[in-house]
Amino acid sequence: MITVYGYTKCSTVKKALNFLEDNNISYKHIDNVVELLTEKELRTIHINSNLELKRLFNTSGIKYRELGIKDKFDKMTEDEVFKLLASDGMLVKRPILVSGKKVLIGFKLKEWEEVLWF
Repeated sequence: MITVYGYTKCSTVKKALNFLEDNNISYKHIDNVVELLTEKELRTIHINSNLELKRLFNTSGIKYRELGIKDKFDKMTEDEVFKLLASDGMLVKRPILVSGKKVLIGFKLKEWEEVLWF
């Protein structure tokens, strides 16, 4: 089962969901602003994505800039980062595609095609 986490009103999430629908790929969509990801879920996503922890943040978001995370990130512990990400879905980069242990963060068509067409 494919799960896509992302803010429903986000244009990039809409593109990703349209891509799945256009290709008849079944999925479950969870609006992570309404239904927040837990610290445990975020840790699993991070491990399976093989990306730097910083890449989990929506760095272009208003909330990210308001909180000055760019300047604080290097001083934060891993626990503090996951706690912060779990506190507000708008801080989390989107969309996140989870297919088994495969995780993609952001919508890059070529990456999604590679993961979804085995």
